[in-house]
Amino acid sequence: MLNPIKKTIELPDGRTITIETGKLAKQADGAVEVRMGNTMLLATVCSAKEAGEGVDFMPLTVEYKEKFSSFGRFPGGFLKREGRASDYEILVSRLVDRVLRPLFPDNYHADTFVNVTLYSTDGEDMPDCLAGLAASAAIAVSDIPFNGPISEVRVARINGEFVIDPTFEQLEKADLELMVGATYDNIMMVEGEMKEVSEQVLLEALKAAHAAIKVQCEAQVELAKMVNKAKREYCHEVNDEELRKDVHDKCYDKAYAIAKTGAADKQWRNESFQAICDEYIESLPEEVRDEKTPLVKRYYHDVEKEAMRRCVLDEGIRLDGRKTTDIRPIWCEVDYIPGPHGSAVFTRGETQSLSTVTLGTKLDEKIVDDVLNQGTERFLLHYNFPPFSTGEARPQRGVGRREIGHGNLAHRALKSMFPDDFPYVCRIVSDILESNGSSSMATVCAGTLALLDAGVKMKKPVAGIAMGLISDEGATKYAILSDILGDEDHLGDMDFKVTGTKDGITATQMDIKCDGLSYEILEKALLQARDGRLHILNIINETIPQPREDYKPHVPRIVTMLIPKELIGAVIGPGGKIIQGIQEASGAKVSIDEIEEGGYIEVAASNKESIDKAMAMINAIVELPEEGKTYHGKVRSIMDFGAFVEFMPNRDGLLHISEISWGRLENMEASGLKEGDEVDVKLIEIDKKSGKYRLSMRVLQPKPEGYVERERPARREGGERPRGPRREGDRAPRRDGDRGPRRDDRNNGPRH
Repeated sequence: MLNPIKKTIELPDGRTITIETGKLAKQADGAVEVRMGNTMLLATVCSAKEAGEGVDFMPLTVEYKEKFSSFGRFPGGFLKREGRASDYEILVSRLVDRVLRPLFPDNYHADTFVNVTLYSTDGEDMPDCLAGLAASAAIAVSDIPFNGPISEVRVARINGEFVIDPTFEQLEKADLELMVGATYDNIMMVEGEMKEVSEQVLLEALKAAHAAIKVQCEAQVELAKMVNKAKREYCHEVNDEELRKDVHDKCYDKAYAIAKTGAADKQWRNESFQAICDEYIESLPEEVRDEKTPLVKRYYHDVEKEAMRRCVLDEGIRLDGRKTTDIRPIWCEVDYIPGPHGSAVFTRGETQSLSTVTLGTKLDEKIVDDVLNQGTERFLLHYNFPPFSTGEARPQRGVGRREIGHGNLAHRALKSMFPDDFPYVCRIVSDILESNGSSSMATVCAGTLALLDAGVKMKKPVAGIAMGLISDEGATKYAILSDILGDEDHLGDMDFKVTGTKDGITATQMDIKCDGLSYEILEKALLQARDGRLHILNIINETIPQPREDYKPHVPRIVTMLIPKELIGAVIGPGGKIIQGIQEASGAKVSIDEIEEGGYIEVAASNKESIDKAMAMINAIVELPEEGKTYHGKVRSIMDFGAFVEFMPNRDGLLHISEISWGRLENMEASGLKEGDEVDVKLIEIDKKSGKYRLSMRVLQPKPEGYVERERPARREGGERPRGPRREGDRAPRRDGDRGPRRDDRNNGPRH
């Protein structure tokens, strides 16, 4: 018998969110369906009862999936079924994972799987902002231990007002968009983009989001009480407190001494720290050494963390000897490699990005076919993190979730400064060659340099910096660190990445690993980040003050034009025959796209001659005939009374026998014209009613001396000439009741 339990949340704009459990997926450890309007998500969680042998971390997997059927669509591809996760689904999964992971108990190590699936949507409300709420609610109604609940909301600033969970339509008008994840007490995760907003605006957005999250957390607490399911007992760690104390007593001072040296060499520090641990393990009796080694490594990690943190808090000394506000030495260089259309190396300390820019045509656009997002992308950024960047000896496989997430952050940082109406498709590739702290921010800086080297007229250069935090319990004593190292990220309390121009923030990403982080600390971190960002921007400006004046010689040149919609078909031709012919004849790439204003044509080639030839062929198709203009045409057919000449593509005109030469021709054989002959003709008349064209060859020839033009009868009002006695050679007037065109008017006009 069903016993569903439901909880409703009211949003400020009148919309409601309902969370219901007890109907679907009842064999999962926890399952809820979350609805907002016509949007419905199902979230489930399952966790193993025991931890795997030797596992000393939280093996959490979060999967967000969108069903194409949720929007009444078929998946693309041959199989017509959902396949591997899209980049968008991976990004949403990461957002949820980053908030959930820190809130499981430190000693809980069972395999845990959270699945959130979109089953219904109407394309109005954005489902990803409900994924965190759904995942947390599923855990809340389960027996899995969790220090939540949490929720996530999207906050956008629209016309100066903050809107929670805006619709797709509303988001298009926003100048700030953030996804914020938090518990009732603390913000845990932030990610988003903005159009050069101030630090104060960002803080106000966080406050608005957290207020909405508190309401959703309270609803989950009430739902869990209604379900009343006890949390499971578990034992995933066996500890030896005597050994823990002994490791601390014998290793702490040595680790503190290494931390205090301020050595900039990451490799030396790592080897020195490792040597302390190895020395302790070697000191253990041989009969217990293998058994105790995993515990020693775990306890020594805590010793190393404490030594680094106390060194910063008590003496203001960081691992590499810098002050808290210091930025590591930076060197950068543009035009580093000749093949790409733009390239740059950006090195900050032991983090290095080699970035390249490739400029392409419309044919290079990325096609996006997600459930709720279809279209094309003209600005791409791909981030690669090979194992050798950290000295790891392992094979390089496919792109992982981390690479997709870091690349997305850098993409969001740069895209608002990408020039409007840029004719090229642009792809940035950042290869991380060394890594010791914030390679995504190095990607932003290297990407800016490479764009400028490629001649892209950016609105403003963009730089990025990662901020860290070291604090004691309750954050009564803390230190904000600029340009953090990898170890400071791993052992610290915060990783706060901020990108922007000299005038404001363009993107941010924050993960917080401690409780009780105040807005005062966040504000100080943002202001310190601004100083660091401006320092890096000055170095970028010294390296390349302006974009390259012209593109490099091997960059394809692009010319664009707009034509009337009714001429798009004429340029493409049946089955693409005309446009393919233009490409073959000219060597240029030609693409055409129908937009609201008409047909948008792009012609691209590496040399001017190809572009000019393609443009001439297109202009010949789309150009409107002009009375009095001379054209070079081809004789299509010979009739008794003249010839039909194609004087423009798909446009024929009548060259009457009397307009071939100044002398009288008895018949067309005397003219010497044959089908296929190329002739110069002048367009002497366009019939405004019928749209037919009259051509002449004789007006392009010298008029014979003494030539007298035969007078033509004046036309009567209404267009008819007065009738009179017929002369030999004159045409008979058309009689009422005649059907069809006169013989000499047949097919006179545009050919289709």
